[in-house]
Amino acid sequence: MNEDKPARFHRLQRRCFWTALALQTVGLLALVPGGWSLRLRDAAMALTGASSPSSISTVIVFTIMLLTVLEVLGAPERFYRTFILERRYGLSEIPLPSWFSDYGKGRALGAALGLAASIAVYLALAVAPERWWMIVATLGVLALIAAARLLPSVFLPMFYTFKPLGRDSLRERIESLSQRARVPVLGIYEWGLGDKTRRANAALVGTGRSRRILLSDTLLAQYTDDEIEVILAHEMGHHAHRDIRNGLLLEAACIVLICVAAAMALRALWQPVGLASPADVAGLPLLLMTAGVVSLLTTPVMHAWSRRNEHRADRFALTMTERPEAFVSAMRRLAAQNLAEERPSTATLWLFHSHPPFEQRIQAARAFIS
Repeated sequence: MNEDKPARFHRLQRRCFWTALALQTVGLLALVPGGWSLRLRDAAMALTGASSPSSISTVIVFTIMLLTVLEVLGAPERFYRTFILERRYGLSEIPLPSWFSDYGKGRALGAALGLAASIAVYLALAVAPERWWMIVATLGVLALIAAARLLPSVFLPMFYTFKPLGRDSLRERIESLSQRARVPVLGIYEWGLGDKTRRANAALVGTGRSRRILLSDTLLAQYTDDEIEVILAHEMGHHAHRDIRNGLLLEAACIVLICVAAAMALRALWQPVGLASPADVAGLPLLLMTAGVVSLLTTPVMHAWSRRNEHRADRFALTMTERPEAFVSAMRRLAAQNLAEERPSTATLWLFHSHPPFEQRIQAARAFIS
């Protein structure tokens, strides 16, 4: 196959994705129709001594068991994709102990959130058997909003180091840009990304008064101030156009849709799959499968919406900075440094790309300028 390095890297990444999806799907399917979920539930009840398949103690133990099974199925793919492939293609030199540390923290955080979600679902089923999905959807949306607020101050520092930006001239330019764009920020920080990856990145994270500008050390080391300014102008464009708020609304709508679909699936299938009642914790794999299907079906819509916002943020950056040459050079540098795929197929674009291809963005920028 005649492929360049980025195309080969992304093809292998997609192969990992489909492999992981197939393994997780087979695992969940084996649990529900095959009765293994009922056996797992009985084991959880035996361990807790509970008499009900929907008791909180049974829900906790069953969820931990289920998450462990899914983790065992998914761990080899994650290791290959995020450690072996990243190092093989020159995107990372992270030592194995550091990778395991980040992996452990990430999985622990995911497990804690998954356990909390499971408890919320089965408490809601106990309190309001007919309207449980409304309670869960409401809690899910509130959790989404809280996560957006806590991202810069709580979650990111678990994995990265940050320090105030020390380059006075660049900081003054960014502060001036922030004022012109009418996007106030709490602070500007250097983001310690270089000890984990060679990728360059910049972000404007948080919402409202919690907004922070993050500039990776890999970006600061290799890009000019003009290029950094235009990259940040793009990020500010998202906030100026309320893309973050609208994105949260769209994700909230997806949460509601998942909860509706899960309620419908549980109502229709709890008896055919042998559950004692809709509140039987052995139905959790069925709920996870439903959520996965809805997420997969809505992904192309979410990506299309995101690509449209990226083009609009590009135009905002060009208008604010009037630096088309810096925009083009920044795009080319980022594409090369981050191994961006130059010409993804239409199917690949819809399923995997939340950003337009770099060449498309450069061509759109040149058309906008002219």
